[in-house]
Amino acid sequence: MAKPYVSVVIPVYNEQDNLEALFTRLTAVLDRTGKPFEIVFTNDGSRDRSGAMLREFHERRPDQVRVIDFNGNFGQHMAIMAAFERVRGEVVVTLDADLQNPPEEIPKLLAAVEAGHDVVGGYRKNRRDTFFRKYASKIINGIRAKITNIRMRDQGCMLRASGRNIVEHITASGETSTFIPALAYSYAAKPAEVEVEHAARAAGESKYRLYDLIRLNFDLMTGFSIAPLQFFSALGLLLGVISEGLRMTALPAARAIGRIHIGTMTGKLNGVIAATTPSGWRSVTASTPVATFGVLRPAMWTGRPQAYSTVSMPRVTPTRASAKVLP
Repeated sequence: MAKPYVSVVIPVYNEQDNLEALFTRLTAVLDRTGKPFEIVFTNDGSRDRSGAMLREFHERRPDQVRVIDFNGNFGQHMAIMAAFERVRGEVVVTLDADLQNPPEEIPKLLAAVEAGHDVVGGYRKNRRDTFFRKYASKIINGIRAKITNIRMRDQGCMLRASGRNIVEHITASGETSTFIPALAYSYAAKPAEVEVEHAARAAGESKYRLYDLIRLNFDLMTGFSIAPLQFFSALGLLLGVISEGLRMTALPAARAIGRIHIGTMTGKLNGVIAATTPSGWRSVTASTPVATFGVLRPAMWTGRPQAYSTVSMPRVTPTRASAKVLP
């Protein structure tokens, strides 16, 4: 068998209702190109008949169909990365299994690659998605364009083609949770985009939950821009300044209500304790066989101590202790 010129990579997760139509249409398109090709399916832990159907496709065309079978669901991008590590073609095309990106659009991408572009992305014409998916994608595209250097008209379209050198760079990067289209663009010397048709999902339901979309775009924002790091660093600095300001404001108030603070006291604990304090502070002395000392709060002050708490200490050799008494 001749070395394939085109490798089509398709991640599959619970797509039994779409696979037969996909395989029929895709092989017809690739046969018409007249170029040797291979189709690399990655079964991403499907729980329906998808795995069995992929093995059947391999039996029909053993020289052109290869199947990677995951033992669990690891996500679309991990499924694509696994296929990228095993493709043999000079041009690698990614395609979803839901038939929303028609396989008949693949020749447009191949023509752009042959014109000299190393990465070719599709952007969807007359997008057939829910209102939420359509406008959420526009918002994310706008944010991504502002904070990264990645210029893609439609980041969510998986109908894309890349030269083999780009795919080798992606697999060598060792990334396991990144946005593959953006990563391909970051390595591209001459990227391009072409308009492609978009169809409503014929069967089944989207495998992307809201959480998956948020996580995917979080990978995009944090992986290709330092803006999030700068934002949270500035936020942390601002909170630190506010916290210090509040502390400095609260300290005089704490002193005003008679909080105990640290100062200097010298003397023999087995005799008289003399409290030495800064100017304006009161002194408290006590003399007992077992040394005691106390602090008088301002509300209790009438010129001399009337009541104070005591702490008993055993006899010790002369030493230094510390205390302050608020005036």
